[in-house]
Amino acid sequence: MTTRGHKLRVTVFGQSHAKAIGCVVEGLPAGFRPDMDRVAAFMARRAPGRDPWSTKRKEADAPEIRSGMVAGALCGAPLSAVIYNSDQHSKDYEGLRRTPRPSHADYTAWVKYGESYDIRGGGQFSGRLTAPLCFAGALALQLLEQRGITVAGHIAAIAGVEDEATDFARVERSALLALSEKPFPVFSDSAGEAMQQAVEAARWEADSVGGVIRCFALGFPAGIGEPMFDGVENRLAAALFGIPAVRGVSFGDGFAAAGMRGSQHNDPFVTDGKAVYTRTNHAGGVLGGITTGMPLVVNVAVKPTASIGREQDTVDLQEMVGTTLVVHGRHDPCIVPRALPVVEAVTALTLLDMLMEE
Repeated sequence: MTTRGHKLRVTVFGQSHAKAIGCVVEGLPAGFRPDMDRVAAFMARRAPGRDPWSTKRKEADAPEIRSGMVAGALCGAPLSAVIYNSDQHSKDYEGLRRTPRPSHADYTAWVKYGESYDIRGGGQFSGRLTAPLCFAGALALQLLEQRGITVAGHIAAIAGVEDEATDFARVERSALLALSEKPFPVFSDSAGEAMQQAVEAARWEADSVGGVIRCFALGFPAGIGEPMFDGVENRLAAALFGIPAVRGVSFGDGFAAAGMRGSQHNDPFVTDGKAVYTRTNHAGGVLGGITTGMPLVVNVAVKPTASIGREQDTVDLQEMVGTTLVVHGRHDPCIVPRALPVVEAVTALTLLDMLMEE
């Protein structure tokens, strides 16, 4: 339930307000020397309290390696890392066990686990658990780079404001790499400013907004994946839906394909005499569950943050009557910017796992 992968297996553990969270990663190659400075920089993109549009909770998110590494190199044993929690305000969650928050897992966790559920900060359902995912994903990204594969993304939309259009068949590696250096990773800075204004407007109104993340994989070889139930889309979608707040996953043109004609959506095959390409890439680099060698394009829809400061209807689970609540505490008015590196991490872990199976 908290383990993902076949040859490369990642197990995540902990709760939002537990003493620590962490992960165990199995299958990483012995002798690999990860650049831990790059790991820290990648994790900082997800960490709370760093930007004006994120929660004010401050966590160092500094992973402490407990096993699997000797003198800076992986030794072949399972790699385990612990990230200590230090800035919890558990009192903010008192009473929510009785009055579940709309669009949170409070109610379903109460049904499944009863009074044993750790409701502090959302417990095991919290986005806090994506920190160890980013640690594991940062390692996968470096291993993919050694194979000439780049995984990176951008904020495609927030609150209906869209980033500039991208030609899926001609995605530039340098442009993608430059995105990770931006405080707000969009191709169009003017669109990014409009997105941030929408987030700020929602924050002042004690509300929240969602958006879309688009992730690319460049250099990924053709022929990876299986038909039917074990294709690239199947594996990626299953993993990406493990990220809290993800409400949809599509590839290439996604749902827009439903409104197109075949002559518009089909990707004509061309060749340079050495390899086969497609002139366009509406399919997003996958046909029949198997990669084509074109850029892999994954779109991830992220819902508005469920914890908002407005009064909302709910139910008193002890009295079984209707009531209202206002969610207190520190919450992001938009989690899309911090979710982007998580999407990159999960995509990298899944693709590396599939490569290792070949």
